[in-house]
Amino acid sequence: MNRKKGFLLVIMGATFWGVGGTTAQKLFHHHGIEVDWLVTTRLLIAGFLLLAVQFFGKDRSQVLGVWKDRKAGTQLIIFGLIGMLAVQYTYLASINHGNAAVATLLQYLAPVMIIVYLVLRKQSVLTRVDWITVTLALAGCFFLLTNGSISQLSVPIPAIVWGVLSGVALAFYTLYAIPLLKKYDSIVIVGWAMIIGGIALSFIRPPWRIDLSSFTGSTYLYLTFVIIFGTMLAFWFYIESLQSLSPKETSLLSSIEPLAAVFTTVLWLKEAFGFYQWIGTICIFGMIFLLALGKGSSPKNSDTSKSAEPLKVS
Repeated sequence: MNRKKGFLLVIMGATFWGVGGTTAQKLFHHHGIEVDWLVTTRLLIAGFLLLAVQFFGKDRSQVLGVWKDRKAGTQLIIFGLIGMLAVQYTYLASINHGNAAVATLLQYLAPVMIIVYLVLRKQSVLTRVDWITVTLALAGCFFLLTNGSISQLSVPIPAIVWGVLSGVALAFYTLYAIPLLKKYDSIVIVGWAMIIGGIALSFIRPPWRIDLSSFTGSTYLYLTFVIIFGTMLAFWFYIESLQSLSPKETSLLSSIEPLAAVFTTVLWLKEAFGFYQWIGTICIFGMIFLLALGKGSSPKNSDTSKSAEPLKVS
């Protein structure tokens, strides 16, 4: 029963992430919501909700205890600003300039970036699976962005730039969090990181400065889904699934996220996807499955191997 519950939770969480990206696209393109405002509001509300879950349902001492450790506190601030805020902003900016499907698929290049980084730092050795995944990633990006035509891009350049930066930010986010996750629950780390990122962006785009008179019932409905389901519940369900499933299983099942983003973008928002873009999508899905099923790069030390522990939040 616990495993069935775990499978259900990770599938729901990954689906919420994928559909959440498509819903954000709807808000940007049809409801006039600005990226800065949505990122700030999403981070602050979801962050407070996650800390509330920890405080009332888990080890409440960790909520404030993380700040009693000066080193951990400093790392958390860096993680919140350069990790969490960067991941959230670049991902949603890519959606704003393009669409949720492409943005999500480009963000999923992060594991390949991590492999390359660890190899360059001589912390791991390339395996045959690594070569195949890198090849699939490059081929997938080529077909996804060009639709098979070298002369022109099928995706706006700003969407590509923000999408690649989203992958870079997610790679940093994943690697930098490792020391913090050894000491504290992931909900505490992610919850505080969201609040830190939200407060920082509030100085640039205060969430209270918005004309609510232009909001319709649909606007509030979509906002609720993005913040509650696409952020807070998605992460919570994903983390809870780790109680009964292995990291490999959760990583594999989380590939439902780009699948949900692609299909909702095409079927709900009626975004055109060319034949070669579907080929590119299949290549990236193949990369994700190989990374989830295989061992990937052979680590040279135990710390590096823990970088594969899932800590995903879109």
